Amino acid sequence: MIDLRLLREDPDRVRASQRARGEDVALVDALLSADERRRSSGVRFDELRAEQKQLGKLIPKATGDEKAELLKRASQLAADVKAADAERDAADAETQELLLQLGNLVHPDVPVGGEEDFVTLETHGTIRDFGAEGFEPKDHLELGQLLGAIDVERGAKVSGSRFYFLTGVGALLELALVNAAMAQATAAGFTPMLTPALVRPQSMAGTGFLGQAAQDVYHLDKDDLYLVGTSEVPLAAYHMDEILDADKLPLRYAGFSPCFRREAGSHGKDTRGIFRVHQFDKVEMFSYVAPEDSQAEHQRLLEWEKQWLTSLELPFRVIDVASGDLGASAARKFDCEAWIPTQGKYRELTSTSDCTEFQSRRLSIRVRDGKQVKPLATLNGTLCAVPRTIVAILENHQQADGSVRVPEVLRPYLGGREVLEPVAK
Repeated sequence: MIDLRLLREDPDRVRASQRARGEDVALVDALLSADERRRSSGVRFDELRAEQKQLGKLIPKATGDEKAELLKRASQLAADVKAADAERDAADAETQELLLQLGNLVHPDVPVGGEEDFVTLETHGTIRDFGAEGFEPKDHLELGQLLGAIDVERGAKVSGSRFYFLTGVGALLELALVNAAMAQATAAGFTPMLTPALVRPQSMAGTGFLGQAAQDVYHLDKDDLYLVGTSEVPLAAYHMDEILDADKLPLRYAGFSPCFRREAGSHGKDTRGIFRVHQFDKVEMFSYVAPEDSQAEHQRLLEWEKQWLTSLELPFRVIDVASGDLGASAARKFDCEAWIPTQGKYRELTSTSDCTEFQSRRLSIRVRDGKQVKPLATLNGTLCAVPRTIVAILENHQQADGSVRVPEVLRPYLGGREVLEPVAK
């Protein structure tokens, strides 16, 4: 959540952020009104309680009519205090409810607009000309079936649409990707983490995934637990309700977890293969830093993602995501999109978001710097979302006979294999 003091001091900035996101600007004025009622009712409660305490000291000393009058006033004060307390609680609850609906403040450098209004910042690698090489590229599903690596038919039989099995070299390729990604993250100073896939409501809400993203979240009603869509959630909640020492920052974690997404609203999109699925594994980077360091850390996370995609020898571009396409928690987000030959376009493989103090305020995570205790900044960055990375590797490194060349960085994790060969039928 944002700082209420900032809302009071510069409401126009918050209105501009809401407008850039394409969200309801009227929410800002409703929140200002609720906050004013919360503060004024709090002042009234304090005044009445002070009068009540003062009266309590006078009554034992009074006699006769004076005492009777004081007792009458005490009775009325008790009712007024109770009413003021209820009014204060109601205003506070309304303020908190509205505050949780407000997205993070959009960074001033973010391009304004919708999904297609991003700005391309960089382009890396060379897109292969398969026509010049003398063959038509196969898509990842056809390649995966030739390699005995992907089985979507049995995935659908067992679990429904958008589920799959990785088999044979497909399973080995996932393990190689996860191990190589974790090795890079560890070398960069991240602490490896295996995180829970089920979290409590306060963890999911605290990271901002029960607002606009709630439709994509799986909920277990009987247990009141949520299946995570990313290990960002447990990594953000890891230090919930804690005060960290400034000299321990930055704290960097690399989490591996299964991820679950309902993909609501994606009917008809990417239905072939394993590009858009309900369950997948991912390696996620997560950083806790001082607020003044968040923009520099954001660039570092992006550099680590670029290093990863370069090591996989994939052509990709970096985009500055437009304001209307940001998640609620992100002040700014960069995506790395790899070229997918059979789609003839770049598709998102990794992303990194600067969430500034938004999540730490919701999760009550603070840093102690000398005598000062204040919220810190959190950032996240996908290093390897496995199925999409497999899609990009198969399509970009395929050869005319249906085999797939293995990027050098993965070969030590695949028993030295240089090529994935089609299996005999």
